[in-house]
Order: sequence, then structure tokens, then C-alpha cells
Amino acid sequence: MADASFWSDQEAARDVVQQVKVLRTWVEPYDQLVARAASARELDELLKGEPDETLIGELVAEIQATEESLKSFELRALMRGRDDFRDAQVEIAAGAGGTEAMDWAEMLMRMYTRWAERRGYQVETLDLSEGEEAGIKGAVLEIKGLYAFGFLRPETGVHRLVRISPFDANARRHTSFASVFVYPVVNEEINIELRDEDIRMDVFRASGAGGQHVNKTSSAVRLTHIPSGIVVASQQERSQFKNKAVAMKMLKNRLYQLESDKRAAQKAALDATKADNTFGSQIRSYVFQPYTMVNDHRTELKVPDVQKVMDGGIAPFIEA
Repeated sequence: MADASFWSDQEAARDVVQQVKVLRTWVEPYDQLVARAASARELDELLKGEPDETLIGELVAEIQATEESLKSFELRALMRGRDDFRDAQVEIAAGAGGTEAMDWAEMLMRMYTRWAERRGYQVETLDLSEGEEAGIKGAVLEIKGLYAFGFLRPETGVHRLVRISPFDANARRHTSFASVFVYPVVNEEINIELRDEDIRMDVFRASGAGGQHVNKTSSAVRLTHIPSGIVVASQQERSQFKNKAVAMKMLKNRLYQLESDKRAAQKAALDATKADNTFGSQIRSYVFQPYTMVNDHRTELKVPDVQKVMDGGIAPFIEA
């Protein structure tokens, strides 16, 4: 009983620390906004008594900075979901279309990686399955940073690419698809019961481009959760033990999201409302030829600079 009490106290302490971190991200920006507004008012009062070009420039800069901070604070205010503050797992899978679709999946992986790095988030590749000729069949990224899941949650859905394929000798225009799913990373203290008899583990050799990248032993791990049918795999680590640990973490995240979806569905049924499910539906198109345009079909926001978007500039779509 003493041991159980100890671990219970440890979990409670971790929970309190996490809550403090989240609250601090609200209090500190609010205090900064109040300070900026006070500074702007003081400059305005000085200018009323004695106009000065230098002070006018400072006031304009202060107002612009305050507007940017307020815009960021308002966006954060929309993230009140239970899991919005968590880290995120981003699963990318190439659709039909062979090498072209696999190349598109890799482009999306780079896009999300660049977005995360710009925000100062950490990115870790949990699983990666390379294509035979180019691109990737699929990948799982873990993006670590406060509110990573809240920001990336709207990215779930099917992303469409239209371009002249570099893999087509006749230079024809191709349409390719890739799916993106975003899950919250579950904290270790959240108890998700996983019984050994409910999990089937398969081991296999890690795939790769060839040469030194191909594993000579069966270190890759695939876990199947029999009751739910969820399948996860990890092959990035060199040891089977580490790959199993990564796969177990991925499985917990999937089960947690599955339970969250069930609860959301139950609430929707009780409220007698109907909401569009973006899972598996086309949410955004990226057109490279004959013109350049990224079009979000949910908000109708259009950004003509497709290269900037592919370099991680997805903030306008998240904000919209």
C-alpha cells in the first residue's frame, strides 16, 4: 500500500507540474499584452503634449507588436480541447499512385517538419517506410511542444497534389493523394490497460533503401491490438526491445484517440447534431501546374505561394 501511495503521489505531482506549465502559457502572454498596452498609452500621452517623429515611430511599432501578440493570444484561446496542450503524433500515408504518391507523402513529411522546427518544436521520427524508387510509403512523426496537437489537429484528412510528375517521361500532369492523421501523445501517467493476450507481436527485418540501411536481423516490431484491430509498427531503432517500446507508446496513443472519438460521437448523438467528419475526406489541394495555388476546401483560404507552404508555411491555414 505504501508503494501504491508513493506512485499515486508522484503522478499527482506530475499532473500539477503540467497544469502549472499550461497556466503559465496563458498568464505570461496576458501580462505582456497588458504591459504593451500600458507602454503604448504612455507614449500616446507624451505625444499629445509634445509631438516627436521618433516617438511616433516607436508608438506605431508598439501598436503593431501588440496587434501581433493579441492575434496569437486569440488563436490560443480557441484551443480549449482536453488534449490540445499535448504533443502530437503525425501519421502520413501515401495513397494510390505509386512512386508519385510516395514522393508526395515525403513532401508532406518535410512540410510538417519545417513547420515544427520554425516554432521551436522537437521532431522525432518514430517510424518510416521508404518507397522502392523514391519517397515514402508512410511515416509517423512525434512533434514535441506545448499545444502541438491543438495546432496540428485540423491537418487530419486527405491532402491532394496536382503537378507535372518528375517521374513521368511524357511530362503529364498527375493527381496524387496522401492521408494525414494527428493523435495526441498520451502522458505516461494516463492508465490505458493493455493485456498481453490482446496484443499480437510480429517481428520482421527493417526495410530501407539498401546497403547499410537494411537491417540484417528481425529488429522491427509490428503490434496488433486484437480487440480494436489497430496495427502499429516501429523499425527505426536497431534493437527489437526499443522498437517494441516505441510501438507500445504508439498503440496507447491510438487507443486513447479511439476512446476520445467514441466519447465525442456519443456527445454529438446526445446533442442531436451532425458534424462533418474530415477523416478520409479531401481537405486541401496543392496545385503546382498549370498555376500555383494551395486551396483549403473547408475555409476556402487560398495561398498562391505553394513553395512557401511546402517549406512549412501552413500557419495561415491553421489560423483560418
